[in-house]
Amino acid sequence: MLELRPGCEHCDTDLPPAASNARICSFECTFCADCAETILHNVCPNCGGGFSPRPVRPGQNWKGGNDLSNYPASTVRKYRPADLVAHQTLLQSLQGRSADQR
Repeated sequence: MLELRPGCEHCDTDLPPAASNARICSFECTFCADCAETILHNVCPNCGGGFSPRPVRPGQNWKGGNDLSNYPASTVRKYRPADLVAHQTLLQSLQGRSADQR
C-alpha cells in the first residue's frame, strides 16, 4: 500500500492525496513534478531510479472499502533536500541511460 507522503522531499511543497503533480520512484521517494523534472532531471537523488506520476487513491468508497477513509495517506513528512552538487555527479554517471536502463 502506497504511503501517499504529504510533501515534496526537496522543496517541501504540499502534495495532498489527490495531487496530480506528485511523482514517486520505485522506493516511493516523493517529489513534486517541478523538482522531479527541472531540478532532479527524472533521477531520484536517493536511489538513482526514475519517477512516475503517483496514483490517486479514491476519496470515497466506490468498491470494497478501497478508499482514503479506510487507507489514509501518511502525515509523516520526509523533508530532505537533495544535495545538488552530489546530484550533478550522479547525473553525470548516469548520462545517456534512461530510467529503464539504470
